[in-house]
Amino acid sequence: MSMKRTNVYADPEDLAIIKEAAARRGISEAEIIRQGIHLAAMANRVWDEPLFSRTFSGPGRTPSKEAVRDTVADAAQRECESETPS
Repeated sequence: MSMKRTNVYADPEDLAIIKEAAARRGISEAEIIRQGIHLAAMANRVWDEPLFSRTFSGPGRTPSKEAVRDTVADAAQRECESETPS
């Protein structure tokens, strides 16, 4: 992977924490900073497609806790019954 050099200003306390973490983890300070830049880039990325772009058939409302619990319990019971030897 090709990398590009850049300069940034950082708080001295943050740099001290990075220095300690790098020593503790046995990696370079630059690697921790690259990880932080990647996390910031991904957190601010604008995606071409919405996360929930597909539509699903359903009642058009959020199910209640009881409905979710009952549906999960029914599915778990069916799975247990299918694993029980006849």
